[in-house]
Amino acid sequence: MTETILERCAARGLRMTGPRRVIARVLQESADHPDVEELHARATAIDPRISLATVYRTVKLFDEEGILDRVEFGDGRARYEDAERAHHDHLIDLTTGRVIEFVDPEIEALQERIAARLGYRLKGHRLELYGVPLKKR
Repeated sequence: MTETILERCAARGLRMTGPRRVIARVLQESADHPDVEELHARATAIDPRISLATVYRTVKLFDEEGILDRVEFGDGRARYEDAERAHHDHLIDLTTGRVIEFVDPEIEALQERIAARLGYRLKGHRLELYGVPLKKR
């Protein structure tokens, strides 16, 4: 079973204040890729005293500790997702900004073959595809 964000924070010895706990909970429950402003809105719905600066400091700390992954999808906004989520790639809809997560075994195998052909063993990767919906006829 994968540890929760709170459990990973505790394992790293991070001091967990009330606001950090709320932010960790919001991140844990997020199925999308929220940016700091979205995290702040969700966190203040739980505790209105949480400042935007606190959210910025907390996500920076969690990113530095390897608890979160920072992702950018070409829109100038840093977004965050749980670093322990199962591997997936992203397709970004350029018309709506919607982010679609997917896993494709053929793409995974192809990346492994390319790395091997170039003399490497793949240790990780990040794939982001950018597209627009096909026009329906």
